[in-house]
Amino acid sequence: MAFDDKFRLSCHAVILREGANEAEVLLLKATYGSLSWGLPGGALEPAETIHQALIRECREELGLTIKINYLTGVYYHSAYDSQAFLFKCEMDEFDKIKLSDEHSQYLFMPISLLSAVQRTRVVDCIEFNGAVISRKF
Repeated sequence: MAFDDKFRLSCHAVILREGANEAEVLLLKATYGSLSWGLPGGALEPAETIHQALIRECREELGLTIKINYLTGVYYHSAYDSQAFLFKCEMDEFDKIKLSDEHSQYLFMPISLLSAVQRTRVVDCIEFNGAVISRKF
């Protein structure tokens, strides 16, 4: 990679809620692209740290401030040529979520119902043992 080459970096929050039978993770439904469901977060802006980007993205997307607990994994996604940083986070007042125009809905999905990639990333977060995981998809 040359000095002037650029590639994508993003940060995402794993925010859990204890469900009746299993933990559930907060997902947002995008109003752009493939209209897919994903974890809160997004791309870094110039001069931002990964923590600053995640706090900004979650404030924009959820209308609330999150608490970042720790970084659990870094994931390369070949479809986007990007690196995604995943953090275990907490959030109070789920009932006060106010979505931005980038998302149409939110829900707490049981982890067992996540796509294979999302499930791997969330389980890595839940089973965090102090060593940040790195994977390719």
